[in-house]
Amino acid sequence: SQATPNALINARPIMAAIKEFFGGSQLAQFMDQTNPLSELAHKRRLSAMGPGGLSRERAGVDVRDVHHSHYGRICPIETPEGPNVGLISSLASFAGINEYGFLQTPYEVVGRDISFEDGFELEGRILREDLIVRNRNELAAGEPLDADLLRRLRNRPYWRDIRFPVVPFATGRIRHCTADEEDGLAVAPYKTVLNERGEIDSERIDVRIGREFHSAHRNEVDLIDVSPQQIVSIPTSLIPFLEHDDANRALMGSNMQRQAVPLLRPEAPLVATGVERRAALDSGHIITYDGPREAEVINVLPDRVELQEVTTRRWHRYPLRKFGRSNQGTCINQTPAVVPGQVVQPGGLLASASSSDGEQLALGKNLLCAFMFWEGYNYEDAIIISERLVREDVYTSIHIEKFEVEARDTKLGPEEITRDIPNVSEEALRFLDDGGIVFVGAEVGQDDIIVGKITPKGETELTGEDRLLRAIFGRDAREVKDSSKHVPAGDAGTVIDVKELTRDANPDLRAGVNHAVRVRIASRRKIMVGDKMAGRHGNKGVISLILPEEDMPYLEDGTPVDIVLNPLGAASRMNVGQLLELHTGLAAERLDRQIVTPVFDGASEGQVHSLLDEAGLPTDGKVKLYDGRTGESFDKPVVVGRMYMLKLAHLVEDKIHGRSTGPYSLITQQPLGGKAQMGGQRFGEMEVWALQAYGAANILQEMLTVKSDDVLGRVKTYEAIVKGETVLEPGVPESFRVLVNELKSLGLSVDLFDEEEKPVEFSLDAMVDYVPNLGGINIEGREYKL
Repeated sequence: SQATPNALINARPIMAAIKEFFGGSQLAQFMDQTNPLSELAHKRRLSAMGPGGLSRERAGVDVRDVHHSHYGRICPIETPEGPNVGLISSLASFAGINEYGFLQTPYEVVGRDISFEDGFELEGRILREDLIVRNRNELAAGEPLDADLLRRLRNRPYWRDIRFPVVPFATGRIRHCTADEEDGLAVAPYKTVLNERGEIDSERIDVRIGREFHSAHRNEVDLIDVSPQQIVSIPTSLIPFLEHDDANRALMGSNMQRQAVPLLRPEAPLVATGVERRAALDSGHIITYDGPREAEVINVLPDRVELQEVTTRRWHRYPLRKFGRSNQGTCINQTPAVVPGQVVQPGGLLASASSSDGEQLALGKNLLCAFMFWEGYNYEDAIIISERLVREDVYTSIHIEKFEVEARDTKLGPEEITRDIPNVSEEALRFLDDGGIVFVGAEVGQDDIIVGKITPKGETELTGEDRLLRAIFGRDAREVKDSSKHVPAGDAGTVIDVKELTRDANPDLRAGVNHAVRVRIASRRKIMVGDKMAGRHGNKGVISLILPEEDMPYLEDGTPVDIVLNPLGAASRMNVGQLLELHTGLAAERLDRQIVTPVFDGASEGQVHSLLDEAGLPTDGKVKLYDGRTGESFDKPVVVGRMYMLKLAHLVEDKIHGRSTGPYSLITQQPLGGKAQMGGQRFGEMEVWALQAYGAANILQEMLTVKSDDVLGRVKTYEAIVKGETVLEPGVPESFRVLVNELKSLGLSVDLFDEEEKPVEFSLDAMVDYVPNLGGINIEGREYKL
């Protein structure tokens, strides 16, 4: 017989290992795609947990703390705030991994004692000390090495290995060091002053050796940092004036940029750090021309860009992703940035993406911001915004939700996707086509049916007459139940895509699934009260008020401000970077240019003053503001400027929730918890104490009985409220019945007495047959869940 690969190799163990890693490992995670930066940051994440690693419980402070070996390898700022603090971290901007899996960081090599073999240019270099060869003083200190001398010396064999003690200089050669390789070497900062020959200018210089900082002679320097942002991660290096922010707030700023929702019309920051372009390109969302020669744009279509090389006439086609759904439900959309006939150079921009403005990362908007109090509405970090931001869709974002329905084989027969659903009105089926599936373009809301589905249900043995009637008249409505897919509570929008998969056309459908339907619903979310906003400096807040534009404070030229922040939110938090950004942003707007201020090498306070002066603005950054309601000026001048503000993924529409009736737990008979289960709010032990302290006995009794697990009482109360009658006394809660039953299971006899020591009769079966008469009103929530 012929041998086959399947007979020789058992692939099951390999497949099981792969499936376990990608399906069950802590290190294989669902990618965070809220915006391009969150995707980039997630790919660069480091974890001390997972298989063979630490656990949260065992990890002490020492493991979590910043260590000197992290320098240039692990960011000291970006880490979660919760129990994972210090265990999950981020790669620094220039960090890499060597062939052994160790982290390394680049440094520029300093040339001190160099030979011909090292390959450095020696011509023009000056000796720092006498060169003694074979006990003879060959060259004197301070003597420059000219070309003729070097040519003569190079021809002498024994001079090949002689090292010339030159004045230390930056060689331009990069060396990647792991933590142990760097140990004991003197590293000078990036700002080390060099003369025109690249030599270290000062005799003495501040250096870092391991965890210690020293003042060393320039002859002892081994390496120089390659960049001031070398020590921080990509999200952290996007914070302007980072050096003026407290580390705790910088941490929040780094983490919140990853939560920024892509907006309808992105806008690059007026005050940038210079990393925006690189971050956008490396995220992979922006499309650039990768051909070897310049090309002409031939076709620009909504879903693709086509180019042809000018010289070779070779075609290049780039597909664009249109209104795709990210893992977090945000919108991924690429738009062409070229026009037909345009000539593009290699590396040129072809299409920008969501959260990008041209080639730059653009997570938020530049708003005219005032730091002042306004009627107490910005108390405790609350934010006041102008109605203009809502009306002009400044902070509008698109969110896409997906729903999947599967028709399976069941023990009682196959499920069916159909429009023919028993006991459902034609009105409820208005969005479904003849096949029972919602059509593209339908505007659906909460509880609307998007896919009609029926499931066979068990029934008793049919009589001969029933069988005869069924044979004559067809299927009876009683044999199937409605299991249609409804739009969940709080969701609404436009159906943008419907995919139908059948077993015949898609044989790789899951086992037991005959028919599957996938529906995508897109919604436009305008900014509203309760949404969370933040700047890049950890200055976060929730919108408390949306004021009409005419009521907002305005400048002397009549320009109303867009946002009002509380001045108390800046001083104690020690994130002064936001104020410097505010002033610089206003100057950048007046001068009509973007201002780039890299981290740890940015504009000084004096330079910010000069910018304000150049823009014709007061150097203290304060202006006279007028009350939009009265037209009178405020008592004192107010700090006003342009700040880059983000709208975060914590949207109030996704979090708001309320319940009157709903599902109850099968055992305790108490309402379930959480929005997903349509649950109630837990009234816990401490909340009971609070009402006891106030003596609110009736409210407390209601909370613990008819609003919770008094099964009969809650039905009667609902009935009384609907009929407008007096609400009856609460009964015995189910939790008490459960306690009595548990005590009886231990063999204890339990009797209940009132305060006059008379026995109280109560049934241990709460599910008494009581049918409320509500005059045709249905009480929802009489379903019970384990």
